[in-house]
Amino acid sequence: MKFFIDTANIDQIKEAQDLGILDGVTTNPSLMAKEGIRGEQNILDHYKKICEIVQGDVSAEVISLNFDGMIREGEKLSALHPQIVVKVPCTKDGIKAIKYLSGKGIKTNCTLVFSPGQALLAAKAGATYVSSFIGRLDDIASDGIELIAKISDMYNYYGYETLVLAASIRHTMHILQCVEAGADVITSPLAPILGLLNHPLTDSGIEKFMSDYKKSCQ
Repeated sequence: MKFFIDTANIDQIKEAQDLGILDGVTTNPSLMAKEGIRGEQNILDHYKKICEIVQGDVSAEVISLNFDGMIREGEKLSALHPQIVVKVPCTKDGIKAIKYLSGKGIKTNCTLVFSPGQALLAAKAGATYVSSFIGRLDDIASDGIELIAKISDMYNYYGYETLVLAASIRHTMHILQCVEAGADVITSPLAPILGLLNHPLTDSGIEKFMSDYKKSCQ
């Protein structure tokens, strides 16, 4: 399973990259704003900066809601760097835009997917990734992990090449559940990823080894 980091924070991206497990980055307008990045040119420059740090795909989101605007933005974003994946919302115009962009050989990420039906249309349109927001489903007492499993099963059954990307990861357990559900990719803040390292037996084992080593040196 691939690990993407869901942030626009350069320090966190570098930390994940230095860890040696980073496969890509996802961003959105909210994450850009959180880092104080405003203005079209500053946002575009920030995408290029991210691409210089990582080796994998970097999702950059369009903000237009109509087909023509999505195409115009998508082509502009794609031209920034070969690693850019154009992130498009799962709407009627969004599906049309994904079909157009994928036909031009441009990678796409269909975002804000909350049902198998939406995921089916995204795959048929040729999306590279489909982003299902499991945390937001959990927030409304729906089962986000179950959605990942349903989409994964559907894609495997019909042979779609679209990758299932689990987004809106809230905690470390979400990541482990996504493994069991068959997600191809997870995109997460840094903290849940680092949480995979935590185990009390590891901590106590290191403490015991260090204690025994000190005794042997006396």
